[in-house]
Order: sequence, then structure tokens, then C-alpha cells
Amino acid sequence: MNRFLTVLIALLLPVFLFAQNNSEQLLQELDQTVEDYQLYSDKKEIQINKLKELLLSTSSDIQKYDVYGKLYAEYKSYQSDSALIYARKSFQIAEKLNDIEKLNHARLNLASIMGTLGMYKEATDILNRININTSPELRGYYFTVNSVVYGYMSDYAASLQEKKKYIVLTKKYRDSSLNYYKPQSSAYIMAKSSTLLDAGKHKETLTLLLNYFPKIAHNSDDRAVIAYIISQAYHQKKDFNQEKKWLTISAISDLQLAKKEYISLRSLAFLMYENGDIDRAYKYIKRSLEDALFCNARLRTYEISKMLPIINEAYQKQNETNRFQLVLFLISVSILSVFLLAVLFLLFKQMKKLSKAKQDLSLANSKLSELNAELNTFNEKLNETNYTLTEANLLKEIYIGRYMDQCSDYIGKLDEYRRKLNVMATTGKMNDLISAVKSKQFVENELAAFLTNFDKTFLQLFPNFIAEFSALLIDDEEIQLKEGELLNTELRIFALIRLGIKDSAKISTFLRYSVSTIYNYRSQLKNKAAGPREDFEANVMRIGTNLK
Repeated sequence: MNRFLTVLIALLLPVFLFAQNNSEQLLQELDQTVEDYQLYSDKKEIQINKLKELLLSTSSDIQKYDVYGKLYAEYKSYQSDSALIYARKSFQIAEKLNDIEKLNHARLNLASIMGTLGMYKEATDILNRININTSPELRGYYFTVNSVVYGYMSDYAASLQEKKKYIVLTKKYRDSSLNYYKPQSSAYIMAKSSTLLDAGKHKETLTLLLNYFPKIAHNSDDRAVIAYIISQAYHQKKDFNQEKKWLTISAISDLQLAKKEYISLRSLAFLMYENGDIDRAYKYIKRSLEDALFCNARLRTYEISKMLPIINEAYQKQNETNRFQLVLFLISVSILSVFLLAVLFLLFKQMKKLSKAKQDLSLANSKLSELNAELNTFNEKLNETNYTLTEANLLKEIYIGRYMDQCSDYIGKLDEYRRKLNVMATTGKMNDLISAVKSKQFVENELAAFLTNFDKTFLQLFPNFIAEFSALLIDDEEIQLKEGELLNTELRIFALIRLGIKDSAKISTFLRYSVSTIYNYRSQLKNKAAGPREDFEANVMRIGTNLK
């Protein structure tokens, strides 16, 4: 399970880091776009001025109607008052032309911009006077304008009852517009996705919009709207990282097209505030307010005015904290500077003393070097001694524990053997008793068990003994163990030597061999040594240590 989690984290971590990095890159692009807002406004003014110049050279009413419509479109999300002027001029030209299609289109433009300016009564009066059956081609636009105006009214409603009524009308007109737009058009996609989102179907909304979004041109007004609806779908899904990403994309599109009436940057500002990024939140809300005031978008100004004091207060608090930290830092630096000056003065005095002391120190260093050399030699010997003592203590602890266990075991076995002999004597089995007393089987069994116990204990202490011991012999004289053997007689002799038992008499008693046999074994193995014969046993004593 742990391995699976590790692999899963290893696979997902790069994806997460890439997503974080991508989000930060988008925010940096937005920051730069906010800084360059005047550049995009200037481009917008150039486009508008070209249309105004074209208007001066236009004489026919049909051409004027066309240019007025284009100026209205340019001003609609840029400067509402100017958009209203050109919408009225379009209406006046349409009246002169007495073209019902153009009249209704001009009326719808008037109602739409009046909704942006908060002129809701005037907008609804105009919409109520339109007989849309006379302009079948404008039905989709008619229902959309109605939906937008009532949407503004629901946002601005003073009571809950009015708000609910306007929301019902907003949805009703929006749903009606779907019957008159082509299914592949942006207007249809926006209306359809809004309907799905209101129904809480964020998965279907994302499926629809994420497939459609790549098809939208970068200079299209629809790009920001679609990106905003995608952000709201992710908001419903509670995927706030994706919500932030798509709000950022929408805001970048709004600003680069020099729109002044928008919602994405304001929403993103509040999201930044909730995430603790106060600097960005303040910068975004300030830009949103300035643009809303420039455009005279009353609803947006009202919405921003509710949020601005909250973000502004947080921004001021952060600035106060930063100022306090800066003052504290300056005071600390000043104190530190005074302290450093004092230290420099004392250091200058000490340098004079040090100059004299260096001569004495040079002489002392030469003597100290000699002492260090002697001390290093002594330390090496001391380390070797300490290691030997530590090892000896460890051996004592282990073998004392094993000795006590063995003695306890032998006492139990002797008591059992005594009882067995007692039973034979008591029951008159004298022949069996004599045979048992004469037999060496009991002793041999115990000796074999004793040696096996010794082998296990020793190899527990020195698990690499056999390999290291074999390395001390010439290549073709390696020790060969029989199947089932842990150590053989030759290895046991040198295992005892490694434990510090070097006397052949003691080794012979321990292993129950004659002294001459032990001597012969030792001599034979010394003759097989890969190095000098006289250093063989000393090298054995270094097995299992770093002293080689």
C-alpha cells in the first residue's frame, strides 16, 4: 500500500507542479496586462477614431447607420455614455430610413446599453414596444437583451421578492433565445451553458465549453465571456485552482480588448483576497473600479464598491505591517551599525596585540606540532586499546549469558541423567546401569551440542569470520566445510585465538584434543598464510575490526 502511494505521488507531483507553474505564469501575464492597460486603451481609441474619420466622409444614411452601429459596438463595453449616443443616432437614422428591421435592431441596442447604464425602466419600455414578429431574424437578440436587462435588475433588486421575479424572467428569456440561435453559434453556446450551469450541471457545462473554447479567436469578445462561464462551472465543482485559472484567462482577454465593463477581474480580486494575496487583490479591484467609472457601468461600480472597502482595509493593514517592519529593520540596522563601529575599534586595538602574539604563537605552534605528532601516535594506540576493551566487554557479556544458559541446561540434563540411573538402580537393572555408566554417548552428545552452541555464538559475533579468515590464506588453501558444519576444528582453534585464548593447552582442554594436535593445526595453517607466517595470528585478531 505504501509503495502504491509513493508511486502515485511520484506520478502526480510533476502534474501538480506544472499546474501551479502554469497558473502563476497566467497571473504574471495578467499583472503585465494590468500595467499596460493604457496601451490597450490607446489601441481602442485608434480604432474608434478611424470609424469617426470614416463617418466624416460618409454621406448616405445607410452608410451612416452602418458606421453608427460599429461605433456603438466599439463603445458598448468601453464607454457606455458614448455607446448610448451612437445607439440613439442609429435609431434616428433607422427612423429616417423607415426600415423596420433596422428600427428594431436600433431599439434593441438602445435597450441593451440602457441596461448597462442602469436605466432599467427606459430599457424595459423600449423592449415592450418592440413587435418582434416583424423582425424574425432578431428574435434571438431580442430574447437575449431581455434576459440581460432582467439579469441586471435581479442583481440590483431592493427586495427578495423582486429579485426572484426578475431571475425567473431572466431564465425564461434566455431559454427562449435558444430556439432562435444556430446550435454552433457563440450566442447559443453561451445561453446553453448558462442554462446548464443554473441547473447545477457543471460537468455537462465543462464538456460543452472546453471543446468550444479553442475554436474562439483571440480577438473575439466572446472569449472572455466563455472563459468566465467555465470559471463558474469550476466554482460549482469546487475546483478553485481551475476557477482562478479561467478567471485569469477571462480577465486578460477583457483588458487586452480594452473592455471597461466586465466581471472577471473583480471576481478574481476577491479570490486573491481570500487566498491572502492582498497586493494583487488591491491592484485588481482598483483597476476594476477605475474601468467601471470610466465606462459608467453603474451595476459594476455598485458591485465593486461593496468589495473595495474590505480589500482596501486589508491592503492598508498589510502596508502598516510592512511599514512597521521597515521601521523596525532600520532601527535594527542603525543599532547594528553602531555595534559594528565599536567592534571595529576594538578589533583594531586587538590586531596590534595579535601582531605581537603571532610571533609567540609561531614558536608555540612548532612545539605544539611535535606534541600533536606524539599525541596522534598515542591516540591511535589508545583507540586500538579502547576498541579491544569494548570488544572484550561485549564478548564477556555475550559469553557470560550463554555460559549461564549452558550451565543451567547442563544441570537440568545431569539431574535427568541422575534420575535415569537411580531408576535403573532401584529397579535392579544392574546390567543397564553398568552399560549406561560405561557409555560415552551422553558426553559425546553434550560435547557436540556445546561445540554447536559455541559455533553459533561466535558467528553471531563475527558473521564474516570464515570469509575473512579464508582471505588470509593462499587461494588454493581455503577452508572447506562439510555439509551442516558451521565451523570445523581448524576454524574453532582460530576462533578461540580471536577471542583471546592463545594458550594451546587451554585450547586443547576446550576442544578435547591433545596439545600436540592443537599445535600441529596451528602450524599447518600458519604455513598456508598468504602473508608473513609470523603475522598470521595477529591478522586473525584483527578480523571483524577496522584495524587492518
